[in-house]
Parts: sequence; structure tokens; C-alpha cells
Amino acid sequence: MKKAFLITSAFTLLSCSKKELKNVNDVSPENKKIESINVERQKLNDSIAIRNQQNVLTDLSGKHQLKFSSDETTGFTGTLTFKNFGRDLYNVAGNAKSGTNILEIKGTVKRVTEKHLNFEGEITQKINGTIYKRTKPTTFFNEGKGNFWRLQNKVNGSGFVDYIDLYY
Repeated sequence: MKKAFLITSAFTLLSCSKKELKNVNDVSPENKKIESINVERQKLNDSIAIRNQQNVLTDLSGKHQLKFSSDETTGFTGTLTFKNFGRDLYNVAGNAKSGTNILEIKGTVKRVTEKHLNFEGEITQKINGTIYKRTKPTTFFNEGKGNFWRLQNKVNGSGFVDYIDLYY
């Protein structure tokens, strides 16, 4: 009985044929069409993504002069660096110093037009030992008085007018 069972089991195992595996690389004509369409769509999407990263307005990347004054004639200067990270978007950081007086700017700028820069970040001033911080979104605007954009929120924390200019 055991021999019959073993012979039957062996015969069953040996007589079973393996199922043929379908070649994974075989692709139907319909799938080939779909794949070629997807490749073309990807190329188009990539070209659109590249164009969307390019600046609409002239590039401001690099160092620019930063000037701070309490009146329009005297003041102190420093540098501000623009680093492009998107379409007309820049990370900015820099400072201007004169003795113990310091102006520091750090944040992001969105160039809206040739004359308008929208700024979000922090402008810190240390004037005669007193620290003033501006954190609200603000605008730098080219008022037509020279090759610079001027901060439009001109009144500092103690009520005095400050002129903060970014030169181009």
C-alpha cells in the first residue's frame, strides 16, 4: 500500500507539466502606444517646468549695495546678497554698519515688477543702542530718484523716518 502510494505520488509529480511563464517583456501594441504618449507628455511637462523656473524679469542674483540713512543725504552702506530660488524669488541677506549702528536684512524677495520688490522677513536696526525690528511684509519701490528701491514702510519703532535703499 505504501509502495502504491509512493509510486502514484511520484508519477503525479513527474507527469505534471510546468506552466509556461508569459514573457514579461511582451507588450501589447496598445500598451506601446500608451507608453509613447506618456514619454511625449513627460518631455512636454519637463519643458514647462523649466520655463516656469525662469525669471520673467531681469535676474537680481548677486551682491547689491545696501544704504541706510535717517535723512536722504548721509548714511552708511553695506551689501545685500540676492540668491535666486524660483521664478523671480530670492533669498536675501546682508547688513550695513557704521560704528555701533547696524542694519541687518534677512528674508525673501518676490520681484513683482521692475519697480516693485515684495519683502517678507526681518529688518533689524540697532541705532544708538536701541534695537528696532520690522517683521511685517513690506515693499521696496523704485521712486524714480535713482538706481535703487526704497523701503516704503519708512517710519521706525520710535517714530522717525528711515531710508533703507537697495541699489541695482
